[in-house]
Amino acid sequence: MKLTLVVAVALVDADNRVLIAQRPEGKALAGLWEFPGGKLDPGERPEQALIRELDEELGITVREACLAPLTFASHAYEDFHLLMPLYVCRRWDGTVTAREGQQLAWVRANRLRDYPMPPADLPLIPHLIDLLL
Repeated sequence: MKLTLVVAVALVDADNRVLIAQRPEGKALAGLWEFPGGKLDPGERPEQALIRELDEELGITVREACLAPLTFASHAYEDFHLLMPLYVCRRWDGTVTAREGQQLAWVRANRLRDYPMPPADLPLIPHLIDLLL
């Protein structure tokens, strides 16, 4: 089974809310909510991928020193296995903007389960609740 490495981040605002984005129509798992991030390009480190993805998807600039690893998810989908480190970031430059037409929501950690998420994202929620509540 193919191993796919995807990196994600919990952006945490001044009110301790976490940003999630809804996967747009036409993408796999469309309509589900997820933490921002994405696949690594060849030769790219996870932190570099997050910095690139956050600029592309949300129009914000993040410094590597502001990315703190929190936990990871390991999930077997039907045709691949996903490994997804989750970082936490509380500082960035710019205004969070949906640059790819996705819906965005700032959510308290204990309300994340109110949003339908891909199976790989669900085990990350208790770690965010422990951190932020």
